[in-house]
Amino acid sequence: MARVRLIDVAERAQVSMKTVSNVVNGYAHVQPDMRARVQAAIDELGYRPNLTARRLATGRTGMIALAMPEIDHPYFGEMASHLAEIALERGYRVIIEQTLSDATAEKAVLQDREAGLVDGVIFQPTRMATLDLARLHDDLPLVLLGEVDAPVTTDHVMIDNVAAAHDGVAHLLGLGRRRVAFLGLVDGDITMTNRRRLLGYQEALVGAGVRLDPELVLHARGFDSHDAEAAVELALDRGLAFDAILSRDDRFAAGALTALRRRGLSVPGDVAVIGWDDSAITGYTTPTLTSVAPDKRALATRAFELLHERMHGHHGAGRHVVVPHGISVRASAPDA
Repeated sequence: MARVRLIDVAERAQVSMKTVSNVVNGYAHVQPDMRARVQAAIDELGYRPNLTARRLATGRTGMIALAMPEIDHPYFGEMASHLAEIALERGYRVIIEQTLSDATAEKAVLQDREAGLVDGVIFQPTRMATLDLARLHDDLPLVLLGEVDAPVTTDHVMIDNVAAAHDGVAHLLGLGRRRVAFLGLVDGDITMTNRRRLLGYQEALVGAGVRLDPELVLHARGFDSHDAEAAVELALDRGLAFDAILSRDDRFAAGALTALRRRGLSVPGDVAVIGWDDSAITGYTTPTLTSVAPDKRALATRAFELLHERMHGHHGAGRHVVVPHGISVRASAPDA
């Protein structure tokens, strides 16, 4: 079967080849109805751009990379889905790269692995230092996610994790809870994200006049739900009393629910539980899970918009964008 060409798409859509090229390359000035006609022709004919020819002609590949620590974490999976959808609407495809929070893998994202293959990178590092980021990304368009300290020349999109943790604790305090545990610290975790969540947890308690108890900051051996289960069970074995838990993510909250149920404690009667990320699993736990809810669609949208501007010639200091968050209230910590 002959390869579908740009001219074939133009003839099917009854537009110029220039218009098809503009749609394929994601240029924003194409009218929505024209873009829809061209996209319909692309879909009908099964047109696939020749990346080598595109790069020779335009200097671009029409592909971007999304580099993240874990592709099987619900939050990162949902972020990748949002970004892929947004990118496709603008004529881009997304390559997903998993770094597993390994310093060498993170450096490779910017240093050599994506060279010549993608037009830009959206990246959530955990181990790279600010100066390493500044040195390595050079002229590669880059937008950072997460809580890393971004170089002054690099765009950065995030939520306010301190404020979000504060809001989660405030919700629990509003339910009359006073022994609020934080689940939790993980051995070997060097990310700034959880430190800021812990700060917000403390600020909320102090602001409400609740005495801080270091014993209520629970430690886990690893990052999955079984580690959270074990941490909660160990706390109960030590006789630690708590009537609420703010979890570092929804997986930890799911583990907490399992441990509490095993010990005969009711949720939210005995212990109210809040997760974090508002991922799809919140609707499938028993009870359903209240969760701190970053606006993942806004995170992906703003990250792509900033990257698109960089790829099309924007220069200047880094722009730091904070997107909204909320609390998605469900049965594990219902409204008072």
